[in-house]
Amino acid sequence: MGPELFFQLLTDHGPWALLVFYLLYRDAQKDAATREALNKNTAVLIELATLLRTQIGGFGGGR
Repeated sequence: MGPELFFQLLTDHGPWALLVFYLLYRDAQKDAATREALNKNTAVLIELATLLRTQIGGFGGGR
């Protein structure tokens, strides 16, 4: 976003337009952080399940 677009939005639509874009930007950042945390948690759960399968010998029992 260049400075000329910034000033164009500010003069045409006032600070409300900038506030909306800022809030959308912050929301996207929060979504990305949440997605990253969920991906890490998924990786940990997969690793735990793999360790359990190797230590116990599998779930659901082939006797």
